[in-house]
Amino acid sequence: MKFFPAILFIFACFISNAQTSTEELQHTIDSIFKITQGDFAIAFKDLSEEKNSIFINHHEDFHAASTMKTPVMIEVFKQASAGKFALQDSLIVKNQFKSILDGSSYSLELGRDSGEHLYEQIDQKRSIEDLVTDMIIYSSNLATNIIIELVDAKNVNKTMRNLDAKNINVLRGVEDMKAYEAGLSNSTTAYDLMLIFEDLATGNAVNPEADEKMLNILRQQKHTDLIPHLLPENLKIANKTGWITGVHHDSALIELPDGRKYVLVLLSKNMEDMDTGTKMLNQVSKMIYEHVK
Repeated sequence: MKFFPAILFIFACFISNAQTSTEELQHTIDSIFKITQGDFAIAFKDLSEEKNSIFINHHEDFHAASTMKTPVMIEVFKQASAGKFALQDSLIVKNQFKSILDGSSYSLELGRDSGEHLYEQIDQKRSIEDLVTDMIIYSSNLATNIIIELVDAKNVNKTMRNLDAKNINVLRGVEDMKAYEAGLSNSTTAYDLMLIFEDLATGNAVNPEADEKMLNILRQQKHTDLIPHLLPENLKIANKTGWITGVHHDSALIELPDGRKYVLVLLSKNMEDMDTGTKMLNQVSKMIYEHVK
């Protein structure tokens, strides 16, 4: 589906006006959100100039989808830094997990997981670091559930609260359908995801060494169809997406060639046309970049 003429007109007006202020850009993005079917949120912060920020619906709760895998990764590195295990320690790859609702057993479906290669390694050993990498760059649900079982979702939430991310809630692993049907789902806000990406950028999530390792994993991301999609290739982008029906998210730290950095989080829900919504968010990401550069 093509963009509505009104959206194309707004984009054209923005491109023709290189001197758009942050306030004007926020108004433009808000207008685009309002005329696009679905619900959207943005949290943008220029780390070089804190006053250069945009927040729209940033405290609204969204189903976290796979964006929750970044908080899980932070918890892994926190526990590793505390000596609970080493990142090179091995875990058995398995596909049997317990529902948080009643403890019943469930397994993941191969066709619903983007990290399909890991299913070929069931009953084999993989290092914790390799599993975390698969969880992030391929968004492997199987790796995610194995890792959440290791660190415990409750500990992920405690760490998020310590980072002042008050509304990221990681309750469970992926495809726990009994919990899902009971309304127990992972959730986040754009603002909270922005906070933890800012912490990663400044070395405050765990420690500078661990945070740089996590950013290097995020920079290997294979899913680049939202925030990075229309951006130049000379940028360093560390991002984590998330998608389910009607939902397409992305959260990213973008570093320009001159060393300036900004964090951008784009969330969506209730989209009936995923393609149109994603293309709109692609353009919003480009508008933010054009504003910062």
